[in-house]
Amino acid sequence: MAERRIEEFVAERAPDVAFYSEDRGLVSPGGSPEWVLIVDPIDGTRPAMAGLESACVSVAAAPLEPAPTMADVVAGSIVEIKSGVEFLAERGEGVEPAPRLSGNEELERLFWTYGFRGRPAAATAEVLAGLIDTSSVTGGTFDLGSATFDMTRILTGQLDAYVEPGPRIVEEVDGMRAEFERVGRGAVLNNSPYDLAAAALCLDEGGAIVTDARGEPLSDRPLLGSGAEFQMSCVAAANPVIHGRILEQLDAGIERLRASRAQ
Repeated sequence: MAERRIEEFVAERAPDVAFYSEDRGLVSPGGSPEWVLIVDPIDGTRPAMAGLESACVSVAAAPLEPAPTMADVVAGSIVEIKSGVEFLAERGEGVEPAPRLSGNEELERLFWTYGFRGRPAAATAEVLAGLIDTSSVTGGTFDLGSATFDMTRILTGQLDAYVEPGPRIVEEVDGMRAEFERVGRGAVLNNSPYDLAAAALCLDEGGAIVTDARGEPLSDRPLLGSGAEFQMSCVAAANPVIHGRILEQLDAGIERLRASRAQ
């Protein structure tokens, strides 16, 4: 229903603009579009169904070049469905409302979030175990069900980090793609560009650090696509010190998972 409404709205208001969404792919309501909206109409479907606040509409805008990348996103808009709270970023112009980034640099006091939906629990927990154990008493760990909501909590100062290692696990550990497909009922379910495009720009413009789970930038990743080959791991953090410490823990977690599967 949400994606049908997108097509109606764009056709009425901006028929020369295309959009890309999870279920529809690339849609051009009319004309010869020069721009594309990357839309996740309900990021956090399950929290929305449960009446929780961690569900958002996410829209990013980029020129519709032959092969746009995450670096081509020029604007991002996120609206929390339940509260109506909005985040708006324009590349080079900052983000609104003004960010309140955490200054915490200690893993023991880390307030952070991750997602288990569609991910094999044992493998994912092994990779995250060091972070979970270190922060379990004087920090806090959360699975809130929406990457967009998770990442914008960094801007509000409520959380220090968002950690999503799924695609790295698939790429670096033998046999894990089959495990992800088993849990995902035949599909690999990790973050796609439409999950991250608007939020990554908002965090970039807010001064946070956003990379993949190896510490590499997301800027050259394809913007249009939703299959496993387009999916991206993500580590978003409020400052570079805590970001670096999280990456060290992920490196160790990947090695533990490899070792456990080799036994």
